[in-house]
Amino acid sequence: MIERNWRSRHGELDIIALDDDGYLVFVEVKTRRSTRFGTPAEAVTPRKQRHLRLASCEWLAEGRLGRTHHHGIRFDVMSITVSGGLPRATLLRGAF
Repeated sequence: MIERNWRSRHGELDIIALDDDGYLVFVEVKTRRSTRFGTPAEAVTPRKQRHLRLASCEWLAEGRLGRTHHHGIRFDVMSITVSGGLPRATLLRGAF
């Protein structure tokens, strides 16, 4: 993990990490107590995706990665549903 909860004028980047394959990964984390109104991942709308892309560009433009090399960029969604006090997490790699 490189950074967590980084804020910009476009929104917040929940997790920024470098994976084992050398990809820079921006992870949006969504949690819901039920799926009554859809899954947590469905809350990552095209509008939200646009804001995440803009925020990630701003993060990169600030040079926050330093001299760390990467093989590309990926956007993942961590979808967490809490039922009966127990969380169930699903990682959607390359979600958008």
